[in-house]
Amino acid sequence: MTQRSYPESPGFKVAGASQEAAEAIAPQAPRVRDRVLQCIRMLPGMTADEIAAALGLSILTVRPRVSELHRQGEIQPTGGRHRNSSGMTAGTWEVAPPLPNQHGTTT
Repeated sequence: MTQRSYPESPGFKVAGASQEAAEAIAPQAPRVRDRVLQCIRMLPGMTADEIAAALGLSILTVRPRVSELHRQGEIQPTGGRHRNSSGMTAGTWEVAPPLPNQHGTTT
């Protein structure tokens, strides 16, 4: 079996609780990323916290998936910001345009 690395698989910075959390969510992460991407496709301009609420998931599950999708080039910031429950503002997301292939065309 091939070991996958971030952002295809949840990452962690140091061994311990962060590593344990990454390993625990790893089997579910691809499905959650797909759900997050579908939500952004249907309702662009939401923050990670708004996406979590729309999907009925924890922000601690959704925020890392948003980061992974951004790192993979699937989504991009809109430039907008919304206030979240902490009173701070957070960036909003949209689906990124397709990247060109080696022939210079998009798929």
